[in-house]
Amino acid sequence: MSDQLVVVITGAGRGLGKTLAQIYLARPHCSVVGSVRDETATGVTELKAATRGDGSSLLIVKIESSSSTDASKAVKEMVAAGIDHIDILIPNSGMSPDIEPIETVDISVLSTTFNVNAMGPLALYQACRALLKKSKNPKFVPMTSATGSISGMEQGRTFIAPSYCISKAALNWITLAAHCSNEWLVAIAITPGLIATDMGNKTTAYLGRAKPTWTAENSAEKIVKLIDDASRENYSGKFMDAITGKELPW
Repeated sequence: MSDQLVVVITGAGRGLGKTLAQIYLARPHCSVVGSVRDETATGVTELKAATRGDGSSLLIVKIESSSSTDASKAVKEMVAAGIDHIDILIPNSGMSPDIEPIETVDISVLSTTFNVNAMGPLALYQACRALLKKSKNPKFVPMTSATGSISGMEQGRTFIAPSYCISKAALNWITLAAHCSNEWLVAIAITPGLIATDMGNKTTAYLGRAKPTWTAENSAEKIVKLIDDASRENYSGKFMDAITGKELPW
């Protein structure tokens, strides 16, 4: 397994997660671990049938991001399958509830969103940290959102969506903390842009636009390129826009 690039991606059964998994699977000598909630879903079937590079493989595990134990169970499955390290960890799963102002936002909805979008990636990071440390070039790359930028709140009017934006701001904090506390780790918060996924289409409809600017394929290709090029010196500890390649303010 030492000659394999091992990539773990949550939410690999649809949208951006599935597209990222397909790109890595098409590469040679790449072991992709994709987490899903429902292995019978159409997207999972499509992922299983995806083109594979020479020596590449796919392992499907179940992770419900709101669970505090699924990630550790999934890691045990990985180890049992022969995975002895993780090179790239991509927490991609997320949810985006209906928009409500902070004055009336349902606290239970905010709590659920926070658990999925922030606590889920943190639990995954904790469960995978030992395997990341065994990589020669470990990378922790959460998929976040530009709406998680606190300093960009007023200009972007992101205060209208507290449940989602608070959770992404917390995910950004977790990513930066991972960078600051581990000199051996590359940790980057990446926003994929407004893309044509279920979540992106919902946001686009709210904004009154015809369709998202980018496809999942457009974004995924740029994300993978950014991850390929990432080092401790250039991108680690930063909040990056995959589409523009520019750093965003925390």
